[in-house]
Amino acid sequence: MKKVTMQQIADHLGVSKFVVSKALSGKGGVNETTKNRVIQAASQLGYFAQKNAYMKNQSFAQQSPVAAGKQSVIVLMPNIRFQTKDSLYWGKILEGVSAELEARGIGMVIVSDSRVDHFSHVLNPGGILGLIGVGQIDTSLLLEVHRLGIPMVLVDHEDGLIPTDTVFANNGDSIFRLCNHLIGLGHTRLHFIGNIRFSRSFRDRWAGFREALEENGLETPAVDDPMLLLNGVDTGEFVSDFEEWLLARKKARRMPTALVCANDSIAIRVEQVLKKVGIEVPAQMTVTGFDNIDDAFRSDPPITTIHVPKEAMGRRAVIKLIERIEHPEQAIEKMLVAAELVHRDSSVAPSGT
Repeated sequence: MKKVTMQQIADHLGVSKFVVSKALSGKGGVNETTKNRVIQAASQLGYFAQKNAYMKNQSFAQQSPVAAGKQSVIVLMPNIRFQTKDSLYWGKILEGVSAELEARGIGMVIVSDSRVDHFSHVLNPGGILGLIGVGQIDTSLLLEVHRLGIPMVLVDHEDGLIPTDTVFANNGDSIFRLCNHLIGLGHTRLHFIGNIRFSRSFRDRWAGFREALEENGLETPAVDDPMLLLNGVDTGEFVSDFEEWLLARKKARRMPTALVCANDSIAIRVEQVLKKVGIEVPAQMTVTGFDNIDDAFRSDPPITTIHVPKEAMGRRAVIKLIERIEHPEQAIEKMLVAAELVHRDSSVAPSGT
């Protein structure tokens, strides 16, 4: 296969090789729009996928974790969308990463700053074994890591432009099983609540939901349905929009019998709105979540959900990072960790069945 060069990228975009070099260097000097165009074109042309073509520090890929006790792994978890170590979801993943690194005698440096210039100062090639990214991470940050040739694994996130190993819960299959369970109880009017553009996990959960309904001959919401594109699903700002939609459905007598929420945090707030407008859960409406955070069990009523083995995902990311360091030539992998259905009081057969 012929090598893709910066000049080819420049010709493809109609810009100078100097602009391409600046955009890919991570050192600035090019506006955001142009940089994003260059990164996307480079990815489409296969520039990043070339063995050793882009990575500047190949010593990373040749290191062995045998002497790892003297080195550290950077855990990058930008403090956005409530991705903090105190989170009931992200914090558990971080605990798994920490436990596995500690068991292997490897140090850990947590970085929450999402600015590329600040992050670059942390990247000391002599002391870094690799990087584990947790949650949503900007492409520019991942590009900087890739530019330096640092082995990395992403947990619950992937970037369409930067090729890297990833670890996810088996989102699609899990929601598919959950929906089949609800359909087996007699539900025929199911609705998905979330934002399918919020993250890859949400998108995969929506795909599993849609597949289950289609296989059972049930009507699926249109892709422009407002409940699929709710704003503020991470902050709770979506509540007013959801309440307005719910009341309109109630007035039109087009209420679903089951609400399949993209995660537990959404499901908890959905339960609160239902209680506010006088709809009983589960007698009049079944509600389900995803993730099995502690608050889902404490909700009233406790929420039927999917248990995501969060610590196991963190541990698996460490194991994969070590494998990547020892075998840099292996094909990139997307690992799906099995998740389990947890039956609780928020789901029953629809009234009248």
